[in-house]
Amino acid sequence: MINTIINIALAGYLISAVSYIPHLFSKQKTLSITSTITMILALSAHTVAIAVRWHMADHLPLTSLYESIILFAWLIVVTYLAVEFLYKLSIMRPFVTAIVILALSYASCLNSSIRPLMPALQSSWLGIHVVASLIGYAFFTISFVSSVIYLALFRGSAPNRPSLVSNLDALSYRTISLGFLFLALGIITGSVWAERAWGSYWSWDPKETWALITWLIYAIYLHARFITGWRAQRRAWLAVVGFLSLIFTYVGVRLLPGLH
Repeated sequence: MINTIINIALAGYLISAVSYIPHLFSKQKTLSITSTITMILALSAHTVAIAVRWHMADHLPLTSLYESIILFAWLIVVTYLAVEFLYKLSIMRPFVTAIVILALSYASCLNSSIRPLMPALQSSWLGIHVVASLIGYAFFTISFVSSVIYLALFRGSAPNRPSLVSNLDALSYRTISLGFLFLALGIITGSVWAERAWGSYWSWDPKETWALITWLIYAIYLHARFITGWRAQRRAWLAVVGFLSLIFTYVGVRLLPGLH
């Protein structure tokens, strides 16, 4: 049932992205409105899938990679819609939606069975740690998209669209600032949870180590914002590197031996 609902959401996100692409060139409001309505409907189906999973599992749906990716994709959409409302940067919509589609498609390949909670996961810290981290990941995803578009425009038609380029750079900075805070909260709460579960605040587990590396990359980005000589293009590339580190932290380190 959940997979069916997720597939409906996937179809909605795909239609939203495809219908919006022509709007980038034709500026027809009908296409934009259709895309927006479809995205909201897809998000509604996505929300229902999470709620059903929660009800079926009888615990927060955050205890497997499948569940966390479903929530991660949902947070990306919610964060993007808030950003679009505040900053009017709808140019990002097809790219953000493409990442959501890839995330949900990857989740559909994972084991979606509901398993009993391990003793270490039976903690109130679970929700705080995972949700804080995923919110940070969602903000970093938005910063990644804005940075990629910034780099593309800078190399192309930047002289003709200075306000758009400037807004993308500013958005990347603001979303990284927020993501940095939420990732820090995720690392701190994870350390407290680790001490309760395993008796140690920090064990240099691969997941912990790469989370710290990712956090430090974004710390360098924020510091570079105030360093004379660090052009916006360099910061944009650093945001891209940070996101690649984030993806490895989230998915790649699962291939390495560790506690996570």
